[in-house]
Amino acid sequence: MLEIIKAGGWLMWPILACSVVSTAIICERFWSLRVNRIIPPHLVAQVWSMYRKNQLDSSRLRQLQTSSPLGAILAAGLVNLRYGREVMKEAIEDVGRHVVHELERYLDILGTIASISPLLGLLGTVFGMIKVFSAITASGVGDPQVLAGGISEALITTAAGLSVAIPTLIFHRYFQGKVLELVLKMENEALRLIEIMHSEQPHEEKES
Repeated sequence: MLEIIKAGGWLMWPILACSVVSTAIICERFWSLRVNRIIPPHLVAQVWSMYRKNQLDSSRLRQLQTSSPLGAILAAGLVNLRYGREVMKEAIEDVGRHVVHELERYLDILGTIASISPLLGLLGTVFGMIKVFSAITASGVGDPQVLAGGISEALITTAAGLSVAIPTLIFHRYFQGKVLELVLKMENEALRLIEIMHSEQPHEEKES
């Protein structure tokens, strides 16, 4: 492996660095974008149960806010419950934008790596071909070993750049789709809670 890196020239090192960064981000995003972490099961039901029992005090709301991204969105709506449905929706949308930004963390870097890795490989190809033509200019085509070195460098860097770019691009698109799916689920859960609470409020007023 080390021999291949050496044969590819100095541009193999930035390509290798891109590979390491890409792998680290992919592992981190798989861990951070787990559905159970973003959208804990039965959280809306638990919040509704606490609301019915008058247990949603300030400490419970703070705990809910820090528990998960969905919890932060629900807490934003609950804090503004007394101001009406529209204000709740606006508060949820505002916090939701911050949550989306957090879910998309590092995806720009992943997209950049997917874009620049093949360009680095192409640059290595250009340098390799420059070496080939320089060797031809200096000593003609009589020394195949000199020519093979430049051609080898060109092919290795191209293959390395594409080997990093292709999986990185696949995972970048995958995580973009997953973030969109999670956002839609959180939005549905938050809107469901709003509708449940505001549909119950008239009944509570009649009972009181």
